[in-house]
This record gives sequence, C-alpha cells and structure tokens, in this order.
Amino acid sequence: QVQVVESGGGLVQPGGSLRLSCATSRNIFSFYKMGWYRQAPGKERELVATITRDGITNYADSVKGRFTISRDGSKNTANLQMNSLKPEDTAVYYCNAVVRDYTFTLYDYWGQGTQVTVSS
Repeated sequence: QVQVVESGGGLVQPGGSLRLSCATSRNIFSFYKMGWYRQAPGKERELVATITRDGITNYADSVKGRFTISRDGSKNTANLQMNSLKPEDTAVYYCNAVVRDYTFTLYDYWGQGTQVTVSS
C-alpha cells in the first residue's frame, strides 16, 4: 500500500504564490508518474501537472508558465509551486502517485486533497 499525503494549501490573494507538497511512503523516484489534479466546485477533476520517472513534465494549458512540478528525493515529495495565482485556480488539489509493477500494470494512489482558495 502506498500512502500519499498533500499539504500546503490555504488562502492566498490573486497574484500570490503557494507551494503544495505531496509526501509519499516510497522513494519518490520509484513511481512511474506523479501528478497534481484539481477539482473545483461543480466541475470534474482535471489534470494540473505530471512528472514521469524520467523527469518529463506535462502541464495543463491554463497553468503553463505559472506552475512548476518537481520532486525532492531527500524528502520523498512531489511539489507544485504555484505562482501568479488566479481566482479560477481555486479548487481542491489532489496528488496522484502511479506505480507500475513487473507486469506493466498501473496502480493509482490518491491523497485526500488540500484546499487552495484564491481570493481578495
């Protein structure tokens, strides 16, 4: 079983910054992929950013140039640096960890989510 725990959410003014962290129970570089997703009220969960085991990143168009996903091997965390935040970034942010076993089967693990609210 893999534990995934998010932290770092909160209330921030438009234009501000927040840094989310996703702590895992395994070596962060052992995961096939790590990702951040978000879900706003009344909307479906959407991809924000992902990073593969090889370090290849992918971002939603709405956050490109403002958000950066990274990994910290010393803490086994996947982080999401969010700059120039907008009210439309308000959502519950979820961390996703993907494990691939020797049969190439993928397993998804989700955190409980952390609230990010961008408001003046």
